[in-house]
Amino acid sequence: MSVFCRQTGLRQAGLAAPRRAARRLMAGLVLACGLLSAGSAALAQGFQSQAPYAVLLDSDTGAVLYEKAADELMVPASMAKLATVLVAFQDLNAGKLTLDSEIGISENAWRKGGGPSGGSAMFAILNSRIKLSDILQGIIVQSGNDASIALAEAIAGDEPTFGRIMTERVRGLGLTKSVFRNATGMPDPQQRVTARELALLADHIIKTYPELYKIFGQREFTWNKIRQQNRNPLLTMDIGADGLKTGNIEESGFGLVGSAVQNGQRLVLVVNGLKSARDRATEARKLLEWGFRAFERRQLFAAGETVGEASVYGGEKGRVALRSKSAVSLLLPRGSTERLAARIVYRGPLTVPVQEGAEVARLVVTRGDIRTLDIPLYAAESVQAGTLQSRALDALLEATTGWVRKALSRS
Repeated sequence: MSVFCRQTGLRQAGLAAPRRAARRLMAGLVLACGLLSAGSAALAQGFQSQAPYAVLLDSDTGAVLYEKAADELMVPASMAKLATVLVAFQDLNAGKLTLDSEIGISENAWRKGGGPSGGSAMFAILNSRIKLSDILQGIIVQSGNDASIALAEAIAGDEPTFGRIMTERVRGLGLTKSVFRNATGMPDPQQRVTARELALLADHIIKTYPELYKIFGQREFTWNKIRQQNRNPLLTMDIGADGLKTGNIEESGFGLVGSAVQNGQRLVLVVNGLKSARDRATEARKLLEWGFRAFERRQLFAAGETVGEASVYGGEKGRVALRSKSAVSLLLPRGSTERLAARIVYRGPLTVPVQEGAEVARLVVTRGDIRTLDIPLYAAESVQAGTLQSRALDALLEATTGWVRKALSRS
């Protein structure tokens, strides 16, 4: 077990807590993990996917259970439609749209994405007007390119503008790498995503829009007298799956963003780059089944319990306690031999005033090369500016120790 302190980039990373807090965090991890020894990351994962890109995360804790090229850019194909429906869900939530809002089917949407295109389509009729509730089913269940383009035109006027909105909206969720250029996932040299960010986007949709998310679990949808089955193969398996979206174009291979719930635990997965629809279904199912059986949950801290402390510059107190709003738990491989490392990461020292409840740090736990936990930490109390004398002492201390952080940031 190692709990270490370092500085990276602009953020000071480490256990910025007194020794008792460091011992508390270490003790919690020892309790959670039992006796741990060093081991390889591949062995710790206990599973190898044939997918060139893959990620599996636990929705409740945010723990990454498996990853493979999860941060490398890849072609999303129709999995890009998750960002398309995100924009619609956000606009519904903001009152800009209603489920009864009518969406017009332009010639561009009909010709480029409808029946004449030869791709996946809702088969909307040219110049018809369709309620948003049906358009969403056409996008999610039928993967309709015509429905996606029509939605983009209704919201943004044209698809390129809508692509920029998609990118802006995911940036607002903290997804920094993915770029969208159209609403359908059709080929575009600049349209790229990562498996990790697709999983985080899916998890956000599930948690933020639970009622609308139910559409993803719908087995079929009929429009224009054409009944189509949901393309998600997980929905036909008895594994608790209830979403999300498949994708396949020549440039991407076969991909899937999926989610399933068993015994109250939700997992979210992404696989991409597979050679066939059968491989996609097989790999997704294997990854989910392994995730449900190979891990166990251990609690480190109760909700509101002090996790550590952060240094404060120029305050009436030199440190502030850090807490998590919810219980802190880890999902650990059964019988794991992988070494864990924990650190509190923050831009520091914190400057006054520090407001109680403000997010000021993160608790990061890694297992080998995998970041298995990354959660926000909040100030447990407010800290106001200190006396002139205490601020002067802090300034002197910062001047004499600042070079250490700068040296570490270059290491």
